[in-house]
Amino acid sequence: IILADLFSGLDPELQSFIHFGDKLDSFNTMYMLVRIGDYVMAHQASGIHVSFLSHQLAQSLILVKRLFDKFIIALGKQVEETKVPKKSRCGILPFVSKFESFAETAELIFKNSDRRNDLDKSYRYLVGVVFKNIERAAVENQKTPADVIQFENYHHLYGVLSRLKIASLDGERKQAKVQYTEHMNTYATYMFGRPMEKLNTFFDGIEEKLSSGVKAEEIGYQLAFSKQELRKAIKEYPEKEIKKGLEHLYKKVEKHLSEEENLLQVVWRSMQEKFIQQYKYFDELINRCYPGSMITLDFSIDSLLTFFSDIAQSH
Repeated sequence: IILADLFSGLDPELQSFIHFGDKLDSFNTMYMLVRIGDYVMAHQASGIHVSFLSHQLAQSLILVKRLFDKFIIALGKQVEETKVPKKSRCGILPFVSKFESFAETAELIFKNSDRRNDLDKSYRYLVGVVFKNIERAAVENQKTPADVIQFENYHHLYGVLSRLKIASLDGERKQAKVQYTEHMNTYATYMFGRPMEKLNTFFDGIEEKLSSGVKAEEIGYQLAFSKQELRKAIKEYPEKEIKKGLEHLYKKVEKHLSEEENLLQVVWRSMQEKFIQQYKYFDELINRCYPGSMITLDFSIDSLLTFFSDIAQSH
């Protein structure tokens, strides 16, 4: 009581100081939360009689925690209010980069702190908001394909969470990886499309016949699927045309992707795998339905690999 009377001005001064620090930079609330919080918790854990100072700091801690919560909510609101560029290439969204900076700073401040739970709750809230607004950006931007916005930003977020090793966000880290992988695969599949449309249609027809009960060895006797018709379809896709089509595809993909995330070669490799998969599918059907015919596509897998490699290296 005596100390309270002597230092009656301490509480308002502390509150004023805390507000001043928060006004200078809201990150100061994180420093104060850790320093004051650790002191108060250590004092309580020691079992020592509550001193006047620890009581005052415990009171101040309530204010600091309130300001910290306010700071986190404000960060979330900033994410939600971020304007997405509608007619320019998107790249890594500003709020994804901002979360990265926040997390890097927070990890340094809260290292070995007893207030870790406060940060982990904030992380979960902020990452949830970031996830939600990546989806919003994918819808609002009209220049970059939605899947590109999603896989580039989820990939970046996955990289951040993996690098910082934030245990409480391990579930979100895995979710970011799933989202990145799925959207990249969707984009690669869509962009790759059916580069040999006439052959695709031809073999789709064969699959339908096989599904309806026609035996594989009888396919070649069907007028629409004779060896002559197969050769005609294959002739539509000589090596030169395949390479030309791939070069055009590479340029389109290059325009969509941002340089900062550097995923062009990853996407290109995915498309290469899809093409090889399709090649093997065609080859298997030819061998199955036209045994001994010696009919092959006008290019080999080795040729394909060379095309993909040459195109990637020339850009």
